[in-house]
Amino acid sequence: MSELNKSLGMFGLIAMGAAGVLGTSWIYTNGEFFAAYGAGGEIFGLILGAVLAACVASAYAELASRYPRAGGEIVYAFVAFGRPTAFVAGWLLIGAYVSSLAFYVAAAGGLLTRLFPSIETGAVYALGGETIYAPVLIVGAVLAITVYAINRAGLRLGGGVQILLFVAMLLIGLGLTIVGFGHGQLENFWPAYAPDSAPVADTLRFVLPAMTFLTGFSLVGMLAEDARLSPRRIGIAVVTTVLLAGVFYVVVLTASAWVIPWQRTATLEQGTIDAYRIAGFPLLAWGAYTIALLGLLTSFIALFVASSRVMLALARAGIFPRVFARIDAKRGTPDAALLFTLVLVLALGWLGEAALTWFLDTGGIYIGLAWLLAVASLYRIRTQEPDAVAPYRVRWIFLPVIGALAATAIIIATLLPGTGMSLLWPHEYMILLAWLALGAIIYWLAPRAMTREDALRALVGATTTREDSSETGQVNSR
Repeated sequence: MSELNKSLGMFGLIAMGAAGVLGTSWIYTNGEFFAAYGAGGEIFGLILGAVLAACVASAYAELASRYPRAGGEIVYAFVAFGRPTAFVAGWLLIGAYVSSLAFYVAAAGGLLTRLFPSIETGAVYALGGETIYAPVLIVGAVLAITVYAINRAGLRLGGGVQILLFVAMLLIGLGLTIVGFGHGQLENFWPAYAPDSAPVADTLRFVLPAMTFLTGFSLVGMLAEDARLSPRRIGIAVVTTVLLAGVFYVVVLTASAWVIPWQRTATLEQGTIDAYRIAGFPLLAWGAYTIALLGLLTSFIALFVASSRVMLALARAGIFPRVFARIDAKRGTPDAALLFTLVLVLALGWLGEAALTWFLDTGGIYIGLAWLLAVASLYRIRTQEPDAVAPYRVRWIFLPVIGALAATAIIIATLLPGTGMSLLWPHEYMILLAWLALGAIIYWLAPRAMTREDALRALVGATTTREDSSETGQVNSR
């Protein structure tokens, strides 16, 4: 059976995961978050969110060490619960990843308009109340095609590019931190809440958006087959990814609240970028802008790879067209899955940021459900194989439950009206229902030529014996 080329080392895998977590907008939207929650609400909410995300990540760490194969949640769900649940996990992830990638296609041109406003010429059409311009579409398309070409060449190249971009982000963040704390003062940050605010409530209200900031850690498990690491070190990389990204967020945002009064930053259009400019550090203001640009690039690379690995795993399980399971013998890459990801991203990316926000918002539900399935899979697998030795084992088994409760809170807050994270009526509810309905149709039409045992062997990459042929997943892996 063909396997992916193992080209990622420890730092490369962490860079894929952590840089995939660190997105593009957080660096300049902190002004509006400071205004809504206070600097303390955002920063302390992020700390609490990182702790909860680490609880979920502990489940992923053990599962990734048990099954270091492409597909992450699809593999775990198949082993624990069977084919239908595995398809649900994969379909949710495809929806979340492709929506994010398509949004980045549209956002790339929008980010450049901050530097070159003149590219907003040559209007093509209007959608979702937004005018779509030809140069913006071209920029997004070039980005998508470039990332596709990099990943098709193999993760040795893609991982190398990711490491360089990630190191650049870290160095710029270090500069922002040193100057922010060195030239700012505590009085700019403290008191960290508005006088008439409710500090505890504001902090808790930001935990949900904070959890969405940190969702990319599952990429490490998704890319486990690409890593030339022991299973235990892959598990360690999952937890390290969450902690590293969480610390980066908190330190840089705290520095931006330190360099000038956070109340002033709350009135600024571009958050950290404008804060350093007003503080007298225009070069670092450009550095903050560069972090936004690098975050877009690194997230694009990581999510593009992850999307193709989801399709690869579904195809291996026999619940997606078999062409997506083919791996190029020379490059060790799933070419069909990468090409199909590009097609989907370009097709959706040209809808524009306004329309794609509808798709992006539903991604929070997809990710939350994927978290729940992963945590449930861990407990199910432990029950099925109580004596199996995991290379990385969660010491405090109650921790994933705490993370699962947080994932449930994200889903409820998104589905219920009036929570501040609610889906927009009716567009986003229609998109959610349509995506789920489409998934049900595709699963119903999917061929089931493979036996369960063969599918498990293809997914897990090990000899399996079947104790129970039902779809409940009673399987021991050796």
